[in-house]
Amino acid sequence: MKRIIDFFSIICIVVLTSFNIPPTNSPIVKTVVIDAGHGGHDPGCIGSKTKEKNITLAIALKLGSLIEKNFPQTKVIYTRKTDVFVEIYKRAQIANDSKADLFISIHCNANPSKNPYGAETYVMGLHKSQANLEVAQKENASILMEENYSTNYDGFDPNSTEAYIIFSLYQNAFLEQSLLFSTKIQNQMKNYVGFHDRGVKQAGFIVLYKTAMPSILLEAGFLSNLKDEQFLISAKGIESVSTGLFKAFKEYKLELEGDQKIINNTDVDTNKTETPYQLILNESNKLTKDTSLFPTKKDEIVFKIQFLTSTEKKLLTASDFKNVDNVQEYFQNGLYKYVTGSEKTFESALVLLKKIHEKGFKDAFIVAYLNNKRISPQDAVKLIKKE
Repeated sequence: MKRIIDFFSIICIVVLTSFNIPPTNSPIVKTVVIDAGHGGHDPGCIGSKTKEKNITLAIALKLGSLIEKNFPQTKVIYTRKTDVFVEIYKRAQIANDSKADLFISIHCNANPSKNPYGAETYVMGLHKSQANLEVAQKENASILMEENYSTNYDGFDPNSTEAYIIFSLYQNAFLEQSLLFSTKIQNQMKNYVGFHDRGVKQAGFIVLYKTAMPSILLEAGFLSNLKDEQFLISAKGIESVSTGLFKAFKEYKLELEGDQKIINNTDVDTNKTETPYQLILNESNKLTKDTSLFPTKKDEIVFKIQFLTSTEKKLLTASDFKNVDNVQEYFQNGLYKYVTGSEKTFESALVLLKKIHEKGFKDAFIVAYLNNKRISPQDAVKLIKKE
């Protein structure tokens, strides 16, 4: 009888041990869903020069590419990769159906006042201030653009304060991991990116409420604040926010998976004197109102192809550019103008112009610059012949 008990005890130990010790090198964060807020006929917040949907998409795509490059075994899923409208419940459904280990929702903030600025990260919970409630109401208002939204969300009214009482009954099984990741994000937004740190907060976001994994929602700056918007519409701004998010993701993933080297390591360069936020604003302050942004050598003539003009500043990664390489922007006479190329001869500029026409920009034309000042192509050709 004692042998039977001993044998049974050994079996129990083996079985229980197999459940308590995870397999060696088994990744915990195997799948991450990246959610670019808003899209399509839902622009989100509207700044003086851009829309939230464009900023969030650019950040999401850049973040995803960084994860795919550095963690090829981690599966990255996007709720949208183009400018399309995706219902909020479908965003959560995408994460749940893919059995994601992490959900990252990217947004930008706005306020009737131009004064508020900085980044804040939310986890699911009951709001503890009127300001937190207002942010949740603003983001949740997107459901009003959906068909049958009352049915999809069980009659939830995003504009009703009373409707948010339901979140006081909600117990988030992933709150600790969500808070851990959120704290790392805010650390990177403050120390690496240079955003004013508005902290980690709780509020009743529908998209977080319906996801069944650690989930966060980042409000990456205020489009209603001129400095935050100036930062976010720059290519460097998008890159730095995406990189900051990636650094937080890397630290979170490695810490969960037991890599002791990353624990308590902020992965922030504390030796740098200026953050990307400060650098970009300092550069912007140096620019005159009407100026070209193309430095040239003394007496150098270059030809470029101007293919797009807009009253609104565009991201240099925007879909409007249809895979045009080396897109450059300058601001002149109240308009944003987009060019490509840096040709030394008029003949090579003609070749490039043909290629741009073939990409669908039928109105594209050649422009010329002398010492960073725009001149007519005809004058440029004359000056070249005199050399």
